[in-house]
Amino acid sequence: MRVIGPVQNIREDCERVLRSLPDWFGIESALVEYADAADRLPTFYATSGDKFVGFITLESHSPSEWEVHCIAVHDGFRGLGIGSALMSAAEAWMTKQGARYMLVKTLDESHPSPAYKESRAFYQSCGFVAEKIIPNIWGPSNPCLQMRKEVING
Repeated sequence: MRVIGPVQNIREDCERVLRSLPDWFGIESALVEYADAADRLPTFYATSGDKFVGFITLESHSPSEWEVHCIAVHDGFRGLGIGSALMSAAEAWMTKQGARYMLVKTLDESHPSPAYKESRAFYQSCGFVAEKIIPNIWGPSNPCLQMRKEVING
């Protein structure tokens, strides 16, 4: 496995990964927005052999605070450490840009989705902690949990 980036203009590859994950990206308008973002935001991607298997897009809110806009690993390659490798590469790059904090948004645990329970566990394993619930950002039936991580500027 290899992680490459940051790059832009890889929308089609990212869309293929997103479409393999309907439990996370089943809302078409959101899927298209996440894919489109890979054309304009700093993006790292992972390959396994000659296959594009995952990506992470990043968005800066301020010089010291960056957000994981989207992270996804193709369904056939989950559980192999690819998401962790993408997160590590992104964090290393962000610290070089002056980041002190990383944010990520996911569904809160009050939502019954098993897929997003996995997402929260993944983010926790990467060092993120729950920061706040934003109740209506995605509508009343999809409570948003914002998680935060302090990163070390090495």
